[in-house]
Amino acid sequence: IQAAEALFGPYRWGRYDVIILPPSFPFGGMENPRLTFATPTVLAGDKSLVSLIAHELAHSWSGNLVTNATWRDFWLNEGFTTYCEQRIMERVFGPARAALEKQLARGDLEEEMRDLQPWQQVLHPDLHGRHPDDYFSSVPYEKGSLFLQRLEALVGRPRWDAFLRGYFDGHAFQSITTDDFVAWLRSKLLADAPETKSLGDVDAWLHRWIDEPGLPPDAPQAKSEAMARVDAERQRFLAGTAPAALDTKGWVTQQWQRFIKGMPDN
Repeated sequence: IQAAEALFGPYRWGRYDVIILPPSFPFGGMENPRLTFATPTVLAGDKSLVSLIAHELAHSWSGNLVTNATWRDFWLNEGFTTYCEQRIMERVFGPARAALEKQLARGDLEEEMRDLQPWQQVLHPDLHGRHPDDYFSSVPYEKGSLFLQRLEALVGRPRWDAFLRGYFDGHAFQSITTDDFVAWLRSKLLADAPETKSLGDVDAWLHRWIDEPGLPPDAPQAKSEAMARVDAERQRFLAGTAPAALDTKGWVTQQWQRFIKGMPDN
């Protein structure tokens, strides 16, 4: 909470609690104001799922304080919250841990998008005649976060952080649309940012991120040295090195995830 307040401004809900629900609770977490509902499997024993609490806490700013007006604007809740979660994790655990989790998340996104229809890969999809739940995937979460990471990289973290706090303050306890956000982004950040010249046509750039499927060519790609070590040890294992001889000391859960997911099907 202290890390989140330092980044995004005061926590405005008075009290924050987490209730661990029975195993029948069908989600990882749910961001009810003041009281996060959480699955019992969050208690992993190694703090590997602190990111879930960081995510639900971040909803106290993005999603509960500033809320999506329609299901087309779902990324305004989850993309912002995923970005804020990553910033909290970076502040609490350091840049290396944040890079590790971002690289893992982007890999999962790319894998999932291979099986999604084009309309399901869009941040601001046309839902006419479609059930909103058919849009549910990691796209509004991770692609939304990548868009915000790209904006941060464009103007630099100090200016971006000032913009982000102004965005939360300026829309507190309101429901907004993607068009509302884009208008705010243009007037409060991009209009005075000389860096936008590197983007060429800003309208086309925004359209590519928000209204087109897939990941734009300039989507950020986190590089984690910890993950690179995992890939190297996996190659040694596949080449015949005995498991006991692998250098896995100190690996965190996310590194084991990558080790296993990178295995061939056989």
